[in-house]
Amino acid sequence: MSDTVIKVEHLSKLYRLGEVGTGTISHDLNRWFARIRGKEDPFSKLGESNDRTKKGSSEYVWALQDINFEIKRGSVVGIIGRNGAGKSTLLKILSRTTAPTKGNIKIKGRVASLLEVGTVFHPELTGRENIYLNGTILGMRRKEIDRKLDEIVDFAGVERYVDTPVKRYSSGMYVRLAFAVAAHLESEIMIVDEVLAVGDLEFQKKCFGYMNKINESHAKTLLIVSHQLNVIKSLCKESILMANGTLQKFDTTDKVLTEYLYTNKSSSSWVRTEKYDNKYFDLMELELQNEDGEPTTIFTGMDNIVLSVELNVKQLVPELIVGFAIYAEDGTLIFWATNKDEKVENWAELSSGKCRLKFVIPSRFLNESSYFIEFFAAIHYREWIINPDGTAPRVDFEIKGDLSDSPNWQAKRPGIMAPLIKSTIIN
Repeated sequence: MSDTVIKVEHLSKLYRLGEVGTGTISHDLNRWFARIRGKEDPFSKLGESNDRTKKGSSEYVWALQDINFEIKRGSVVGIIGRNGAGKSTLLKILSRTTAPTKGNIKIKGRVASLLEVGTVFHPELTGRENIYLNGTILGMRRKEIDRKLDEIVDFAGVERYVDTPVKRYSSGMYVRLAFAVAAHLESEIMIVDEVLAVGDLEFQKKCFGYMNKINESHAKTLLIVSHQLNVIKSLCKESILMANGTLQKFDTTDKVLTEYLYTNKSSSSWVRTEKYDNKYFDLMELELQNEDGEPTTIFTGMDNIVLSVELNVKQLVPELIVGFAIYAEDGTLIFWATNKDEKVENWAELSSGKCRLKFVIPSRFLNESSYFIEFFAAIHYREWIINPDGTAPRVDFEIKGDLSDSPNWQAKRPGIMAPLIKSTIIN
């Protein structure tokens, strides 16, 4: 393998939907006999591709199918794709928490995995006790944990609660402690699934700083799954694009992000699908319009951009908020807004039944470029209803030209935003 630390060949994983095992003793015995004779799984030919948006005819589905790639020592590789693409399944197989149906994996070095928050924590044990438990499961010796205990507690920022049972921890404290233990394991390979999203801003900065050190020093090989494309772009030189259980592209991060964003482009409007059903409302339509109410995805810098949202509100609660997030073409979040950002008297209140809500993005605000909007909804401070995580309803649009009357800007102005700020001379 020379400089290669992870080599994956023809990796596939078959699941039966809705069952543990195959559901019958005869199926399990047939698969077992085939495996010990070195034969193909007799049910593998029944498996369908993992497209969660379509109803299948088979009980068997390929969560992963014929995955091949190699990762060099010291690489920081991002793994992106829509929910259900197979990213987490791939990481679980690489972490040896589940076995592949077909294919081979060769790994050189010790692996530290952070896949699901606190999955090996015992709720009745204290933070200190769970550090030893978690560290032991990850392969650390007791002396190694003793030596690094203070560093782990300091990194996690839970010193005051380290002797408190973790059942009293918040989800953020859980992930702080879990990440701190995995980060301080003397491993050659580190695998991180989308768990940092629950950490607060301060801790995220600390984690990204840690990952940047890994990136600059090439001390570890790092695999990162994240829906935050700006994080992938800043940390990873190479990335893997997954879709429906298959590897679509493994290339430089810029090329992979371009492919991902291009394949996910939408038209000027999004029309309701059953995918976003919830008990509070049905999202009937999401559409970009000009000031005359005409649907469009092409605007000039002088145009107001209108986002029209049609809802059928089934259960109206005061804490219900809806809004949108605007992203640059590379996935960088520019800003988001909701119907309750202003003073209470200025709120755009929803009503039961069908209602239409309009957001107006002012002219001369965004620069010339391509963007996309994702819709989101939440019960304030309690739960996401539709999370803007790359899988929410999305509409793409472009802004072209006419950004300024000034002769100083004959070409595109620098920056993401291009507002016109008035100046005044005071004698």
